[in-house]
Amino acid sequence: MTTAINPPAPAAAPKNGKRKRALIILALVVLIAAIAWLLWYFLVARWHEGTDDAYVQGNIVTITPQTQGTVVSIGADDGMKVTAGQVLVQLDPNDARVAYEQAAANLANTVRQVRGLYSAVDANHADIAARRVAVDKAREDVARRSGLVATGAVSAEELAHARDELAAAEAALASSRENLSKNNALVDETTLIDQPQVAAAAAQLRSAYLNLERTAIVAPVDGYVAKRSAQLGQRVQPGVALLTVIPLDQVWVEANFKETQLAQMRIGQPVELHSDLYGKDVRFDGHLVSLGLGTGSAFALLPAQNASGNWIKIVQRVPVRISVDAKQLHDHPLRLGLSMHTDVAIRDQSGPLLAAAPPAKPLLATQAYAKQLAEADARIQKIVRANLPGRG
Repeated sequence: MTTAINPPAPAAAPKNGKRKRALIILALVVLIAAIAWLLWYFLVARWHEGTDDAYVQGNIVTITPQTQGTVVSIGADDGMKVTAGQVLVQLDPNDARVAYEQAAANLANTVRQVRGLYSAVDANHADIAARRVAVDKAREDVARRSGLVATGAVSAEELAHARDELAAAEAALASSRENLSKNNALVDETTLIDQPQVAAAAAQLRSAYLNLERTAIVAPVDGYVAKRSAQLGQRVQPGVALLTVIPLDQVWVEANFKETQLAQMRIGQPVELHSDLYGKDVRFDGHLVSLGLGTGSAFALLPAQNASGNWIKIVQRVPVRISVDAKQLHDHPLRLGLSMHTDVAIRDQSGPLLAAAPPAKPLLATQAYAKQLAEADARIQKIVRANLPGRG
């Protein structure tokens, strides 16, 4: 009888040991990754809020004429740099110059006429003094003749003539006083420059001078020209857009954060910015300037109507304004509308949610037009002086 010999069992222990070690290593890697992620979240990530829904915004200064006219020259084109006060578009100044010359002549004539009013007042005073002497003399004649009528030295007819002369002298004195009162009403408590007729002529000249100056349309700010639509020979009206000037040193970033990201955001928190134009190699530093006072849909032309049966909740976004470091903007200029990546550090909670006080001074201002009125006043003074006594 033969005995069956069973084959030896396969050695599975070594393979199970390798699998176990691999699983342990994998578990350790997962555990370490989880711990690292938790540490990163609690130490870093939870203090940051970011979004890619952010774009460069800036002031768009539309250049429009303040008076009508025909374009005769254009001083700058798209992409060119301009400075405040530089002439961008020149309108035909001929009509405005004629109106200015007429106003200047009218002011000179008015000054001379008003000088006559002041001279008339002085003449009225002298005339009144002479009339008073005539009245006193006529009154004395009447009194003297009245005493002589009884003695027969003076006839009654001569006394009647004396009384008539006294009445005429008194009437002439009253007329002179009336003329003085009328002339005084025109110049009383005034100097030549603020006399109403001169002031009205000066205002007319000031308006004509401003219209002449406004035929030269200047840039109110430093910046770069964009969207030029002005053409030579074009007849323009006040308010028509001729071109725009973009001050690229005044741009900011408008980031649209989800409403669930705003709880820890405060004004003044630092922001790290990256532009698709320059990539990750260029970093911009900024600060949170303001939190939007409404969602995008709240200010839309056609606001959403949610009172319907098929309403679906959508997380809303709120625009947040972020300033950008001026030196970095100078080194790496940004254009309006560029996409930005924003990362707000929200650890600092000391800032306010809303602005605490109104601005102490205007945020933006221009001096490009400040000299026009001063130059008009200087020309008025020159014309007035040229038409004073003893001047040519």
